[in-house]
Amino acid sequence: MKIAKKVWPQYFKAILEGKKNFEIRLDDFECKEGDTLILKEWDPQTKRYTGREITKKVTYVTKTKDITFWSREDIEKYGFQVIGIK
Repeated sequence: MKIAKKVWPQYFKAILEGKKNFEIRLDDFECKEGDTLILKEWDPQTKRYTGREITKKVTYVTKTKDITFWSREDIEKYGFQVIGIK
């Protein structure tokens, strides 16, 4: 399955440079090993895509509810997933 997601410029850059090989995402979509993650650079200030994207293969997925980036309601509803990428 191909999955497209927004990624902010600083994280896009780290992935592009090979420094970041994982994603932490709200678990509000299905994702499994072998899927293709299409990361599209999104500028939160302009609220627009920059036109750059990176395609990565999902190599590992784990799920948890012990992180506090999102609201308690969303965490309780969805939980989290950590996505290893290559």
